[in-house]
Amino acid sequence: TEAGMDFELTEEQRMIRDLCRDFAKKEIAPYADEWFDAEYFPTEVFKKLADLRLMGLLIPEEYGGSNAGTLGMVMAVEELGKVDQSIATTLQAHLTIGSLPFLHFGTHEQKHRWLTPLATGAHLGAFGLTEPQAGSDAANILTTSRLDGDEWVVNGTKSFISNAGTPLSYGLVALTANATPDDGTHTGKKEYSAIIIPKGTPGYTVGKPYKKIGWHTVDTREQIFDDVRVPRANLLGEQGAGFRAFLKTLECGRISVATLGLSLAEACLDLSLQYALERRTFGKPLASHQAIQFKLADMATQAEMARLMIYRAATLRDAGKPYATEAAMAKLAASEIAVKAAEEAVQIHGGYGYVRESPVSRFYLDSKILTIGEGTSEVQRMVIARQLGC
Repeated sequence: TEAGMDFELTEEQRMIRDLCRDFAKKEIAPYADEWFDAEYFPTEVFKKLADLRLMGLLIPEEYGGSNAGTLGMVMAVEELGKVDQSIATTLQAHLTIGSLPFLHFGTHEQKHRWLTPLATGAHLGAFGLTEPQAGSDAANILTTSRLDGDEWVVNGTKSFISNAGTPLSYGLVALTANATPDDGTHTGKKEYSAIIIPKGTPGYTVGKPYKKIGWHTVDTREQIFDDVRVPRANLLGEQGAGFRAFLKTLECGRISVATLGLSLAEACLDLSLQYALERRTFGKPLASHQAIQFKLADMATQAEMARLMIYRAATLRDAGKPYATEAAMAKLAASEIAVKAAEEAVQIHGGYGYVRESPVSRFYLDSKILTIGEGTSEVQRMVIARQLGC
């Protein structure tokens, strides 16, 4: 079978799926709404995930990970996301953009020092790209780094950064512009470098958590750098090659965010089907009405479409084949399917879907960000169009 077309799960992948399903049911589901309303970051959940060896799914065992592969990661995010999008979001960001830059671009020493604590769950990973004026237009970042002797001096502000302000956070990797070349020359072309900035470094301030529509349990804050000095050894990857590192990391991140969309659509379908079978209107179950049946049929079909696209992109990555286009397509489709599924779920639940006591309302609030984070739907369409030769 061509790589990317055979989605038969391995025994390890099924074990991860079942483990996460059981964990989500026992350790997350009873508290998800309470955490959401309190905007509480449950540190204890991630310590338990670390005990289950789920914080290093994409990382080789040499550096403390379990090397379960992309499809293994998808299993974990899918099961957790069906119960709590915030927990799944924090985990997927840690597994991809928070950890992979060290794996792909770190030196052996950097991997042991920074990646191993991430893979074992001792620390939570974060990547600082977005700024007040630069999100989709990533090349417009204004945070700068310059060499001063044996230190990097970083100045600027990052916005909408998740995972960098928790008790488990070590700091973050920040994408910076205008790094001065070692030899003192400058081509005039804007360069970007990724710099490791540990928590507690003088001049590094973590802002207050944002008040967000959804993802209340995700710790998202502004990161401010005022003459922050870190050792020259905190350069991650080659000098001037930080942008490439960021783009490569985003490709896998798109698979994990697509999985969030799939899990949200599945949760909305499950909740809606259960409600439609129990709720009676006009003397018969809501599910007996064709208008509701068609909504449920469409939700199920679209969720299956998203699943096939995500599993294919993940399988291609695991086979070492190009997968960037498939990841962009999966992210685009799954995120928009999730928004539609959440809207239909609220509609099926009627007034009950609009009150916060209903889990459907939480998924509705969580859905929209999926078309924005990790590359907007518009950016995904640009990526796909470029692959088409446009």
